[in-house]
Amino acid sequence: MTSNNITPVIAAGGVLYDVGSSPKKVLLIKRNGFWDIPKGKLEDGETIEECAVREVEEEVGAEDLSIEKFLCDTYHTYKADGKKYGKTTHWYLMKFEDSDYKFSPEVKEGITEVKWEELGKAKKIVEFQNLVDVLNEVG
Repeated sequence: MTSNNITPVIAAGGVLYDVGSSPKKVLLIKRNGFWDIPKGKLEDGETIEECAVREVEEEVGAEDLSIEKFLCDTYHTYKADGKKYGKTTHWYLMKFEDSDYKFSPEVKEGITEVKWEELGKAKKIVEFQNLVDVLNEVG
């Protein structure tokens, strides 16, 4: 169903943080040349929370992640294939306890790098303002 010719898209993602880091470090991905936070579209039959965990695990090559708490929702519109979409992304905080873990970027999704970054710097290098808003919810 569309409204004003905008097709709704539901997505979820997660901010993974390194439990042992001080100052706090979060995991960023480089997607299509821009620093981003792992996220993706909801699949049929899964909950928003399941989507968030699955997408983060797939995009960074991690396993057995779990949600610590809900952070916020973001919304933005974009055009693709001549259509206009309105994307709502539900964001969650996820903790990670192995700072030496070797992540593997999901190359088929345009992800070329995965790295830990101090939260303050992460807020400065992510590509979009709504990602800064998400990171502000982390701390």
